[in-house]
Amino acid sequence: MLGTVVNVIAIVGGVLIGIFFKKGIPEKFKETILQGMGLATILIGLKMGFSANNELLVIISLVVGGIIGELIDIDYYLDVFGKKLQEKVGAEDSNFVQGFVTATLIFCVGAMAIMGSIESGLNGNHKILFAKSMLDFTMATILASSLGLGVAFSAVPVFLYQGGITVAAAAIKGFLTEAVVAYLTATGGMLIVGIGINILDIKKIKVANLLPSVVIVVFVTLIAARYFPNFI
Repeated sequence: MLGTVVNVIAIVGGVLIGIFFKKGIPEKFKETILQGMGLATILIGLKMGFSANNELLVIISLVVGGIIGELIDIDYYLDVFGKKLQEKVGAEDSNFVQGFVTATLIFCVGAMAIMGSIESGLNGNHKILFAKSMLDFTMATILASSLGLGVAFSAVPVFLYQGGITVAAAAIKGFLTEAVVAYLTATGGMLIVGIGINILDIKKIKVANLLPSVVIVVFVTLIAARYFPNFI
């Protein structure tokens, strides 16, 4: 839970700083900070990717998971979900409510929140959530400078959402082999690299549509261990 707790503190801290910058933060500072966070995110993802001994299993999982994700179109439905919530807020509602809803969507709806929480629960590795904390700190500062205190209350759903995933991941850890955890970590790392590429605005990668790969890799690894042990 440490990663989630730090994430919550980062959001609240960002809001407090943002309230002092009511006139807004210069665009050049926002861009440079986000670029730095994007590069750091890619580095974390690459290090996770080296957890696998055989990249072929990761590739298979990403391909199959990506096909499933595209058929379901998870990215589209997440986008629709976010837009519908924003529409319900409406322009006539207070900045407090708008800040709360907008920040909650930004901080919760994404692969980084899911993969960071899973990694935290499975391996006790909080690096992804620490990187997310830096990103959320920056975004909280930017949002709070225009939308006010409502942004701070998004920390509550973030804690419940990420904390729940972390606890669930820790609960099933005992049922997973070391190989499964390693390949799950490696596959998740590739998704984190995709998030970093999106942050840098190099190319739009539908990371949400690749999320099924973290489930597929579990089955692929178990099958490989059973029938092709030399592949592990």
